[in-house]
Amino acid sequence: MTAHAFTLCNTPLRALPSGALHIPGEAALCVSDLHLGKSDRIARRGGALLPPYEARETLARLEADILATEARHVICLGDSFDDLAAQGSLGEAERLWLARLQAGRRWVWIEGNHDPGPVELGGTHLAEAALGGLIFRHIAVDGATGEVSGHYHPKHRVGGTARAAFLYDKSRLILPAYGTYTGGLSSADPVLSVLFQKPAIAVLTGAKAIPVPF
Repeated sequence: MTAHAFTLCNTPLRALPSGALHIPGEAALCVSDLHLGKSDRIARRGGALLPPYEARETLARLEADILATEARHVICLGDSFDDLAAQGSLGEAERLWLARLQAGRRWVWIEGNHDPGPVELGGTHLAEAALGGLIFRHIAVDGATGEVSGHYHPKHRVGGTARAAFLYDKSRLILPAYGTYTGGLSSADPVLSVLFQKPAIAVLTGAKAIPVPF
């Protein structure tokens, strides 16, 4: 695992190549925008039929990151499910898989715009959470300091290729989408760029976490 280590508001962090955030001082792992059940939601609304395997692939990567970091605290940073009905339509195997991952760990579901209410899959449901001197919420708030958020599915382009990316400056961090079936928003989009002060860094995900200026 080739991670990028950095500090946000005096809190040491590690951006993992998978798109997960490791908070080593808290034995915690944070992921954003899993969008579990997206294939079910699209089919339910009359859209294209996508292979219904995204939940298994996402959970497999999440399990690997939890085990590799020995995380005892997991924060899912909103839009963990593609809508509230999607959590109810998860297969029994996926529900048991989540239960195994939650066992012996503090598990927090942060409220997102896709899943704005409690889920019936264990863990604690919160609008936002504080940990290690940082505040974790789904959508960035203007003027916030020490904020970790998601929502925008940021991507950064280098050499003609766009990759899912962490974006951070001295005050805030936005995580990439962790889910398998997720699109993205360019780091150059004004919706994102207005949130950051120079110098700001994009950390590309992939085989290794690669930091570049943006």
